[in-house]
Amino acid sequence: MGTLPQNLPFTVLSIFFLLCYSTSTGRSNPLCVPEPQVAVAPLDVDLLQFALNLEHLEADFFLHSALGQGLDAIAPELVMGGPPPIGARRANLDGLTRAIITEFGFEEVGHLRAIKSTVGGLPRPLLDLSPHNFAEIFNQALGYPLEPPFDPYANTINYLLASYVIPYMGLVGYVGANPIISGFVSRRLLAGLLGVEAGQDAVIRRMLFGRAGEVVHPYNRTVAEFTAGVSALRNRLAKCGVKDEGVIVPPKFGAEGRTSSNVLSADGESLSYARSPVEILSVVYGTGDEHRTGGFLPAGGVGRIAQRCLSSP
Repeated sequence: MGTLPQNLPFTVLSIFFLLCYSTSTGRSNPLCVPEPQVAVAPLDVDLLQFALNLEHLEADFFLHSALGQGLDAIAPELVMGGPPPIGARRANLDGLTRAIITEFGFEEVGHLRAIKSTVGGLPRPLLDLSPHNFAEIFNQALGYPLEPPFDPYANTINYLLASYVIPYMGLVGYVGANPIISGFVSRRLLAGLLGVEAGQDAVIRRMLFGRAGEVVHPYNRTVAEFTAGVSALRNRLAKCGVKDEGVIVPPKFGAEGRTSSNVLSADGESLSYARSPVEILSVVYGTGDEHRTGGFLPAGGVGRIAQRCLSSP
């Protein structure tokens, strides 16, 4: 019997890669680079431009709260002629929270730039970031008028509760868009946006979870009760079952039915919930109806999806 060549492992490996390269480069072979697909599909444009409504909302809320100035001062080219936000102001925050929210604000500037440079920009929608709007949301969430009216800018805990209201909607919106988006550039953009939105929501939820038992003065309700109320309100407005939960839940609803902590809101298999644009508009408008504006977007959302909802009965 002859001896095997000393370089056999290298030879076998070389043949393997040559076969891989010379055969199909399609999706059937995960080791190979797929053939070029569509970069940005037409529906991708609508879905990503729809996301601008939430990205603008987050950008101006975070920037104004942390810095006392918003997108008009930080990146005016991204405003594209849209009206200034209603009622946004600098919040009374502790140093740690201000540093985190400052970072979040600049991250949202990057998100807006990335979306607009990929699928084209739209003017910033009219945003209502006033204490009055937040007060109405928390009145609905708690089930009665709070006295004095809830002010999101008054202190750190109020601000964190107000922040609980917003980024989660961007997160579940991106999860909902994920199986629909098809362009390879669009998918890469969505994955990057989703990762950061999920991180922002997790940070806010963690900060609130750490204070879950703390009473929010002067309302005599705990942080956990506030988050549960906001989550229940969003479920009612969206009308698509339970896709939202507070930072404390009964153990049977926790991870694997074994935890009462709910730092990351997820379904029974610990997967992120998904929401459609219709659900998101119903929540963000605060009306439970994608055809009827209000809440954070008193003049309605921008983009074909939002406008189509407003034009249909």
